[in-house]
Amino acid sequence: MRFGYTLLTEQAGPGPLVRHAAGAERAGFDFAVMSDHHSPWLDSQGHAPYAWSVLGAVTQATERLELMTYVTCPTMRYHPAVVAQKAATIQELSDGRFLLGLGAGENLNEHVVGRGWPPVNVRHEMLSEALEIIGDLFDGGYTNFAGHHFRVDSAKLWDLPRWRVPIGVAVSGAQSVRRFAPVSDAMIAVDPEAELCRGWDAARSAVRQETSRKIGQIPVSWDTDEKAAVSRAREQFRWFAGGWKVNAELPGTAAFDAATRFVTEEDVAAAIPCGASTERVVTSARAFLDAGFTDLALVQVGGDRQEPFLEAAERELLPALREAAGRR
Repeated sequence: MRFGYTLLTEQAGPGPLVRHAAGAERAGFDFAVMSDHHSPWLDSQGHAPYAWSVLGAVTQATERLELMTYVTCPTMRYHPAVVAQKAATIQELSDGRFLLGLGAGENLNEHVVGRGWPPVNVRHEMLSEALEIIGDLFDGGYTNFAGHHFRVDSAKLWDLPRWRVPIGVAVSGAQSVRRFAPVSDAMIAVDPEAELCRGWDAARSAVRQETSRKIGQIPVSWDTDEKAAVSRAREQFRWFAGGWKVNAELPGTAAFDAATRFVTEEDVAAAIPCGASTERVVTSARAFLDAGFTDLALVQVGGDRQEPFLEAAERELLPALREAAGRR
């Protein structure tokens, strides 16, 4: 298993995010993922810089760290042809270190362009068309497309990277696994469900494709003061308790605040490793390892608590995680 660091745009501004990426590389993380949001989940998080500008800066502040969007929605806020252009640019700037993570999006971020919020089956249709458009553009040459949801008129990537951009797709259940496994290079999911991994491999095998990467994510509230860690996790990360089928539908920070107002500190502490216990983090990670995931990104809760976390990661967390993974 490879271990990554999350550049959470909802909890830090652009300058700190670039510094955190450089710090993650020094600490020894294998890759870094970046959220791509127009809004934080809660007002208490307080940030939402434009992910693609930050990624461009991160490519110049790092040398070996693989970079990834986790995830970009290529259907409403962004047209898929524009996403392809952005991804190709980041791939060139990073010398081939970029993976384009895509998903069907959340109402929180996509409603801002005034096109409403379609049901999940329509969102999956849109994502399928977007994947076809992006893949065609990555092939080079001119792309024309006339689908139910998108049109493309004679588009071309004039700066086509030497390294084709791999694509990961976020899934949450059997329907999305069956649809996207055959047309993606990696699976992205936030729940350690073995059924997702088995279904992904089966869907790829059915079309004679090899197994692929499966990338998960866990939140951590690392702090030598456990009480402070729990309080911070509840204040800034209780939105996580709703699960993605709920989180995809709520329209704004006020809705997330109302939906999670009765989530207690005890609830959060039971779901997120809080404090300075390496073993708690390893236990959370092991659930993904046992489920069949190949990669795992850690999210440190709190934009002003990244440096202590990165120090702890270099000193003890990453060695412990790699030892646990090596015993498989």
